[in-house]
Amino acid sequence: MTPEQLSAAIRTALTDAVAAGDLAVDVPAEVRVERPRNRDHGDWSTNVALQLAKLAGMPPRDVAALLADRLGRVDGVKAVDIAGPGFLNITLDAASAGELARSIVEAGEAYGRNDSEAGHVINLEFISANPTGPLHLGHTRWAALGDAMSRLLKASGADVTTEYYINDAGAQMDKFAASVLASAKGEPTPEGGYPGAYVDDLAAQALAARPDLLDLPADEQLAEARSLAYAAQLKDIKDTLADFGVHFDVWFSEEQLHASGAVTQAVDRLRAQGHVFDEDGAVWLRTTDFTDDRDRVLIRANGEPTYFAADAAYYLSKKDRGFDEKIYLLGADHHGYINRLKAIAACAGDDPEHNIEVQIGQLVNLGGAKLSKRAGNIIELRDLINWIGTDSIRYSLARYPADSPLSLDGEELRKQTNDNPVFYVQYAHARTSNVARLAGEDGVSRVDGFHPSLLSDPTEASLLAILGDFPRVVAQAAHLREPHRVARYLEDLAGHFHKWYDTCRVRPMTADEEVTDLHRSRLWLNDATRQVLANGLALLGVSAPDRM
Repeated sequence: MTPEQLSAAIRTALTDAVAAGDLAVDVPAEVRVERPRNRDHGDWSTNVALQLAKLAGMPPRDVAALLADRLGRVDGVKAVDIAGPGFLNITLDAASAGELARSIVEAGEAYGRNDSEAGHVINLEFISANPTGPLHLGHTRWAALGDAMSRLLKASGADVTTEYYINDAGAQMDKFAASVLASAKGEPTPEGGYPGAYVDDLAAQALAARPDLLDLPADEQLAEARSLAYAAQLKDIKDTLADFGVHFDVWFSEEQLHASGAVTQAVDRLRAQGHVFDEDGAVWLRTTDFTDDRDRVLIRANGEPTYFAADAAYYLSKKDRGFDEKIYLLGADHHGYINRLKAIAACAGDDPEHNIEVQIGQLVNLGGAKLSKRAGNIIELRDLINWIGTDSIRYSLARYPADSPLSLDGEELRKQTNDNPVFYVQYAHARTSNVARLAGEDGVSRVDGFHPSLLSDPTEASLLAILGDFPRVVAQAAHLREPHRVARYLEDLAGHFHKWYDTCRVRPMTADEEVTDLHRSRLWLNDATRQVLANGLALLGVSAPDRM
């Protein structure tokens, strides 16, 4: 019996109680079941009796008693106990609990997927680094978390579009172009420009693509250097992210936003909403009406739009493209953006509590990391991949909440020991693969039979219970935008598997021992564990190796 089937059984018990006149409530569309923290309290628990007691006009324990009597007669339910003020603790018989192993294996990659976020149309923007240099450690946390968040939301039924906002307009791009051109000419980096060997690399690429670059008129040199260097740097960002397992559906250009007239149109649209005013020659958005600490300038007195105007136009672009929900994942230095972005949403006629969500990722410290030889003053993501590996970086960043400052030890992340969480989980998957491989060599095959009632060892009951909790964990992690819940679940699952492996044998102990249905049934459980470990790691963008 899966948690979903048990939930349906509880709803049926409620419906029967209402039909019999024993209970006067509206039966909820879904009844939530959870694993008790203490395994002695059963396989599953629900607080539905407490939730319905007030509506029913009855003490919670009386509601629980009505349900317990009916649930006790359900096939596969061994016992139903009432605990505390009205909790129902449900114990399944071994056969019913063991059937979950078959369900997981047959579901395969689909196990854990759910429709809890179905109907949500989401634009998820993360990283959005300036294309003036390589990606570095500061961008890495959101690369890992943003991609994992996207995977979780999609696995829970949401329609998600991932988007990278390319900040390719403004003064920083002019400084970038001037820096590349100066390098091409063999001149020092201009004041306020971008230093680093990567600028020399970009200059060399620009000269290779356009050998006559320095023969062009002075004004054309700068424009051409900007265009060539921008294209090369953006390609480097895309290639680095691809190596990190991150792919965006949309790459949105700020420069094109300005060129299309969208910024001017945004100001006009916000003015029509009644939130734009003119003062001191500038055009302002009255964001103080919506919790911002001060009103914001859209168009300066000299006629130049501000970054805030581009932010407003970009928000409206997302709205126009049909994204009901916009999620922004921003760096630690963007706390001030929360209220102003929510104010834009409100000024645009949206509900800032529903249509926009802003998360801030705290800084990451990585001990042992060396500054980039190319950039000189940053730790490049490319160097981190080469030094530590994509799996270790992604997993280690995903297993902590985004709003907590994080200090990691690079050398510890490289170790292949059980003290390294990613190794611990991946090793569990590799061990399940090895068990299946060796069992096959011994003639143990799933197709020859499955008798779930034989999975009666306490370690098997515990392992089955945590396997059954995976869909709930996925749905909760998606709803709360917290990938770390999946990582911590996988570590817990790996621990339960290792204990089971130490206690229960899938293969015959000796060459002359006969292969029995117990061996085959345990192979089903082993393979179910392997599937869940693989599914969970995939949600974090981490590989599930068969050998280590």
